[in-house]
Amino acid sequence: MECFALVVIGWIFSVCIHEFAHAWVAQKGGVYTVVEKGYLTLNPFRYAHPVYSVLMPVVFLLLGGIGLPGGAVYINHSLLRSKQWEMAVALAGPAANLIIVLLLALGFRTGLIPDDPSNLLTVSLAFLMHLELSAILLNLLPVPPLDGFQAIAPWLPPHVRQAGYNMAGPAQLILLVVLWNDNIVRNTFWSIILTASSACGAEPYLVYLGYKEFAFWRH
Repeated sequence: MECFALVVIGWIFSVCIHEFAHAWVAQKGGVYTVVEKGYLTLNPFRYAHPVYSVLMPVVFLLLGGIGLPGGAVYINHSLLRSKQWEMAVALAGPAANLIIVLLLALGFRTGLIPDDPSNLLTVSLAFLMHLELSAILLNLLPVPPLDGFQAIAPWLPPHVRQAGYNMAGPAQLILLVVLWNDNIVRNTFWSIILTASSACGAEPYLVYLGYKEFAFWRH
């Protein structure tokens, strides 16, 4: 139960950082409305959406340990000064997750986070890193409405961009179904995540133990 609480608190904090990064870069790019909407804060209630921020992320955390993006910041793209700024806003969120991963990696690599499978904090942070890495890779896929698609959307012909956004719901559902079932895409996705986790100092066995502790209801 302690691992569950640690991971959920860490995940909520990372969602706030992710969405704050989107809003902060948007404000630098000319979107003054993010201040009016109160987005330049780490208050999770400013980014909450009942389905995308709460229901779906929690369900996927419980069922499969996927770091599903869960925030909701509404950016008035018409106020951004250029396509470059639109791309920067889209990539700011994953960049924020990457900073969190690098900080965790520093902890593992320097020994501040001990390589100890019996240490609850160690396995909790290993699993949290796993979630952050999965969120980064998932978010960067060019599938609407994920950040990867939003990063390339400004450069697409208007009709192609709009068609992509119109297909956002089905496209995201198809992606999650693909990642849920045993296939080459799913296996490649998780292989990349586990390899990255190991490179950051959190070996797969720590991630596994972290998920085992996180999913306390399966004991």
